[in-house]
Amino acid sequence: MTAVEVSAVNRHIPIVKSLVWKDEADTQLFATRLAVQPGCKQSFIELHGDLGAGKTTLVRHLLHALGVQGRIKSPTYAVVEPYNLSGLNIWHFDFYRFTDPREWEDAGFRDIFSSQGLKLAEWPEKAARVIPQADLVIRIEARADESRLVTLAAQTPTGDAILIGATA
Repeated sequence: MTAVEVSAVNRHIPIVKSLVWKDEADTQLFATRLAVQPGCKQSFIELHGDLGAGKTTLVRHLLHALGVQGRIKSPTYAVVEPYNLSGLNIWHFDFYRFTDPREWEDAGFRDIFSSQGLKLAEWPEKAARVIPQADLVIRIEARADESRLVTLAAQTPTGDAILIGATA
């Protein structure tokens, strides 16, 4: 194979879909559909959106749909909240306050991202130099009528399968 053929084979063309969530019930329905996708439990999902857009709300509904019991808090100050279910590890990151790339190594995040399980990251752009490519990118935009415009982009074959299944 030539270099051109190799790069074409390794390049993934993202699938992009847009949705409108009219209310929190739509967010919960999407989270439930996302939770049952086979690849979801072994993926990395980025969540983008302004403060109050609904990133943490989506995570809460997703984690409840996966079987996490009790209160699910935002990891804004802790940077990461781990959840351990039978046969499933989940890490919910919030990089809003992330400023020093040395924190990545010191906190063991490289090991977490290379392990099996679901990784969810709010404010991933704050750690863009150190995090791996996400399987699925979810952008949530709050609109004046309280609905949410949601753009989903699959960046890997795992993300493709999750996106196609969750939006079918």
